[in-house]
Amino acid sequence: MSDILLNTLGFIVAISLLVAIHEYGHFWVARRLGFKVLRFSIGFGRPLLRWRSKDADQVEYWISSIPLGGYVKMLDEREGEVPAADLERAFNRRPVWARVAVLFAGPLANFLFAIVAFWVLYQLGVASIRPYVEDVVPDTVAASAGLRADDIIEAVGGAPTPTIEQAQLAIVEELLGDGIIELGVVDAEGRQRELTLDVRGRVNELTAPDALFDGLGIVVGPRPPAVFGAVDPDTPASLAGLRGGDRVVAVDGQSVQDWDEFADYVSSRPGQSIDFTIERDGESLAVAVVPAVVEEGGRTLGRLGVRGSTYPPPGLAERLRTERRYGPIESIGVATAETWSMSVLTVRFIGRMLTGDVSLRNASGPVMIAVYAGDYIQAGLSRFLSFLAVISISLGIMNLLPVPILDGGQIVQSLIEGVRGSPLPERAAVIGQQIGLAMLVALMGFVFYNDITRLLGL
Repeated sequence: MSDILLNTLGFIVAISLLVAIHEYGHFWVARRLGFKVLRFSIGFGRPLLRWRSKDADQVEYWISSIPLGGYVKMLDEREGEVPAADLERAFNRRPVWARVAVLFAGPLANFLFAIVAFWVLYQLGVASIRPYVEDVVPDTVAASAGLRADDIIEAVGGAPTPTIEQAQLAIVEELLGDGIIELGVVDAEGRQRELTLDVRGRVNELTAPDALFDGLGIVVGPRPPAVFGAVDPDTPASLAGLRGGDRVVAVDGQSVQDWDEFADYVSSRPGQSIDFTIERDGESLAVAVVPAVVEEGGRTLGRLGVRGSTYPPPGLAERLRTERRYGPIESIGVATAETWSMSVLTVRFIGRMLTGDVSLRNASGPVMIAVYAGDYIQAGLSRFLSFLAVISISLGIMNLLPVPILDGGQIVQSLIEGVRGSPLPERAAVIGQQIGLAMLVALMGFVFYNDITRLLGL
């Protein structure tokens, strides 16, 4: 399956599922609080399949043609004439507290989904690696603090960080605080040290996408070296004289840091001559090789006919491997805490982006979500479920923002009506909707721009 098709499929599955869960939250609470629901649709556009409930309300259920979410249509005087018998069940006639409950139920459903997803994951077991420092770049904040290659970051800000993902999130939280990062590290001999990284004034720079560890000067591993484990016979590599054990130092004059960087460079240059600088037995050799042209997954790629060396070695692999697994009861608390901490961090991130402290390049749109969705589908069910949980949290928080046409904006409007004791003037409501729509259009344009520039590497 091509990457584009897989990304598209992942995006449709993720958005359809999470928006449907969001809308079902509105639907479920509205029905139980006495609102008259006219329709619940999975997807948008023309119905492919429809039926009605058998109760007095005759609710329409649709499976619609555009599988990108869903919606709930409720009886509302602002959208048309309402029969006298149903006036008290119209959305605009219901008590403020009931309207707020229905509006909040959508985001709440997203948070509950994240908790359930994490609960399932932690019972299955989440395999990961410890935050291992492969190398430290000289003359950087990490080097100045005394961080060394082969260290493992055991704690950040006093909180344990058993996985690389937890360490990254904890470092970001410290960045959003006072900019002083306290690290607890342990070396290969088990010696523990306390280090301090001072990055005050660099929050915007370090929160740009993929900039955190590079900006600190930390090379996170394990990163397989660009060393040939084996060279297949009768391939471009063997015909050029390359051997197992050769280390690629540079390609076309550009230094190579690891196997992935080397492999990506070769893959992107099918049929093009590449000048390699090879290290062999302490000597430097120059070799020119033309990668073979192959078709894989609908793409044209370059291949040399080499395989990487075994990495990490068994001893290091055992030292780095970790797994988070809990029982059914304990998983509830862990999943709830995970959802809460990620929600708080997301809110802080958004707030700091609005003030300009955090890089605006972190705002991602549908293009990057599709790319990530495709990547996580390929990584397996557990990884994709984790991705869904994170996106669900983001969707819940975004809908609680006080933008007029979002749930948060409508909650604010309902609360204002409660304080006033009467609905907002129609003119004010219309202006609010127009402002909200303009804000969303501007936001979508901005995140699309971010997505395209990130894809192009700009």
